[in-house]
Amino acid sequence: MAGMFLAALDQSIVGVALPRIVSELGGLDHLSWVVTAYLLTTTASTPLWGKISDLYGRRPVFQAAIVTFVAGSTVAALAGSMGVLIGGRAIQGLGGGGLMALALAIVGDVIPPRERGRYQGYFGVVFGSSSIAGPLLGGWFTDGPGWRWIFWINLPIGVAALVVTSLALKMPKVRREHTIDYFGAALVVGSVSSILLYTAWAGGEYGWGDPFSLALLGCGLLVAVVFVWWESRAKEPIIPLRLFRNRVFTPSVIFSVIMGVAMFGGLIYLPIYLQVVQGMTPTESGLALLPAMVGIFTTSIGSGQLMTRTGRYKPFPILGAAITGMSMLLLSTLTTTTPYWQVGLYVFAFGFGLGFTLQVLVTIVQNSVDRADMGVGTSSVAFFRSMGGAFGTAIFGAVLNARLSRYLSEAPAGAIPASVDEASVANNVQAIQELPERTRVVVTEAWVHALNDVFLTAIPFLVVAFVAALLIPEIPLGTRRPAPESEKPALHSP
Repeated sequence: MAGMFLAALDQSIVGVALPRIVSELGGLDHLSWVVTAYLLTTTASTPLWGKISDLYGRRPVFQAAIVTFVAGSTVAALAGSMGVLIGGRAIQGLGGGGLMALALAIVGDVIPPRERGRYQGYFGVVFGSSSIAGPLLGGWFTDGPGWRWIFWINLPIGVAALVVTSLALKMPKVRREHTIDYFGAALVVGSVSSILLYTAWAGGEYGWGDPFSLALLGCGLLVAVVFVWWESRAKEPIIPLRLFRNRVFTPSVIFSVIMGVAMFGGLIYLPIYLQVVQGMTPTESGLALLPAMVGIFTTSIGSGQLMTRTGRYKPFPILGAAITGMSMLLLSTLTTTTPYWQVGLYVFAFGFGLGFTLQVLVTIVQNSVDRADMGVGTSSVAFFRSMGGAFGTAIFGAVLNARLSRYLSEAPAGAIPASVDEASVANNVQAIQELPERTRVVVTEAWVHALNDVFLTAIPFLVVAFVAALLIPEIPLGTRRPAPESEKPALHSP
């Protein structure tokens, strides 16, 4: 749980500190790379960690991921330039990809399937609450001891995770003949990197239809095709294609991708609404998202307990997709005058729906794959959810920019004086809050309409997730044959 907390927190904690970081280190043109570098290395490395842990054992590989993450945090905390900070974030992401997947794979090794739902519920709370608490903690550190503490705080948590795993986690050493598919690893890194760089650059430094952007996208897709071809022939593939013949795995992966789109879309754009339209500070907007955390706690733990008691899981992803879709529909009705109690109810519904889906999918996949594929199956869920989040962020960002530009252009003549820089009202929250009253009203109206369109854009994706959830067959938990006694891992008290 400590390892997952490290990785999930750093997906969201940095965003609110970026204006302060830029004012101290400079490099405004490289601002997006502080986020993109972490996302890129996390997504690309996730399936690699899972496969390596299947070959060499969970504990040493998990500890290597912790050490990598802590090293990246140290580099980022000591950064004296934007380039060093981006490098530190890339190292952090490299370790974060292992933390997310291997924490869940270890649970899959230690806990029997029937009991696993309860523990996955706890991990769902850690993942969801740390993702939502990130903006709150980021704002508090930035306004208090300084933005560097966003990274320093990872060191004691990482050391604690290392100590606990060294003393308490006793995993068996299963000897297997193995080879690592280095070429497949290079292909997956190349494909993911090219596609994510396309989403990060297109519409910003380059246009979506720019020849360079399209070449980058085409290269990523071509390498993905080569990767699929190669994996069908590799002796120890990074992502075994046989998993996709599993009637549980394939719809679960589709569901994971789509829920990643919806989850990251909500987590990124809800704070924007609260800060731009409601006029909150970063710390206040983090506090305003606490109802989502309550919703996640309620359903993540509740669904885990019910899975343990009943041995059944099918209703939970269906409910999660339906409730999250309804919450997005409600969020699309927000206005500049919506009272906070109403916003809070919608935010609670958003978290309530997500709680049904965050870790249920992991238990479903672990229950359906062979023990030898436990690590790669678990990491695949995290990998595809991260991919969904990356593409969702890009899609929603493109929708927001396009719709905001249109609504600003439709403002009444003279409502936005020529002296007001359109880039400021599109990128700078503080500049919006300092506008004259009449102009600020027009600008926030444009923003709220654009954000409404963003939330509406998520609904078709959630319809697809709902259909995928219906297609997931149910295999009662705990029906698989137990592992031989010699291979069973144990968890001892330190």
